[in-house]
Amino acid sequence: MKREIIKIDHEKCTGCGDCVKGCPEGALQVIDGKARLVNEAFCDGLGACIGDCPEDAIDIEMREAEPYDERSVVENMVEQGEKVLKAHLEHLREHDQNELLQEALDHLEEMGVENPIADQEPKTACGCPSSAPGQWETEEQEEEGRLSSRLQQWPVQLNLVPVEGPYFDGSDLVIAADCVPFAYPNFHPDFLEDSSLIIGCPKLDDAEHYVEKLTEIFKRNDIESLKVVHMEVPCCFGLTKLVDKALSGSDKDIPVEEVTISVKGKKK
Repeated sequence: MKREIIKIDHEKCTGCGDCVKGCPEGALQVIDGKARLVNEAFCDGLGACIGDCPEDAIDIEMREAEPYDERSVVENMVEQGEKVLKAHLEHLREHDQNELLQEALDHLEEMGVENPIADQEPKTACGCPSSAPGQWETEEQEEEGRLSSRLQQWPVQLNLVPVEGPYFDGSDLVIAADCVPFAYPNFHPDFLEDSSLIIGCPKLDDAEHYVEKLTEIFKRNDIESLKVVHMEVPCCFGLTKLVDKALSGSDKDIPVEEVTISVKGKKK
């Protein structure tokens, strides 16, 4: 499968071993004076080791890799002791990996091992809700003459949305250039009714990363339809090209509708 996983620049790496200490999953070892990824199935791709590297030798890349195996990781953590297990569970919780965390806790229960973070309150990464997934029902309009929000999820920015989310499965997905909601005043009622949303800028952001992430989103979720909404300016048409490329790479047959918005806020 293709997924996010760490990449080590061995020219920069000095073999200090700080990253090994910062990897509670046990995916790294220092071999022949260099840090090595010794077990792809133990690397969750969240990059806890990046901040521990004093040489800036570790990054995240999207590539073909062995699937991450949370149950095997938990078994490895249990063997290393409660402190290591606790560090791993906190690592998942702080990065809002709720499904993996639940899988880990379920496996601990199966093994008869006490949950070392049972007394801790849930929290989002760095105390910031920007990457914490959420889904809800839209509320009825409260005041006459005012539009109510049709947004049913968070986050919406392509760089922040997870590749798998409950709001993607069975949904009509709107992929919009991030200028569109400002230019088009009826964006919510016209495009977000019973739809999930991703926004991004094909000009200013990393186009190749967009393609890779969209490909994984299309692969891993049962999306009913796609609607690409972009501005009339030339660079914005690139969003459709990125979606088409990702759709081709996903081997999914999802119907696509393209909508163009003028800079004066009209459908073209």
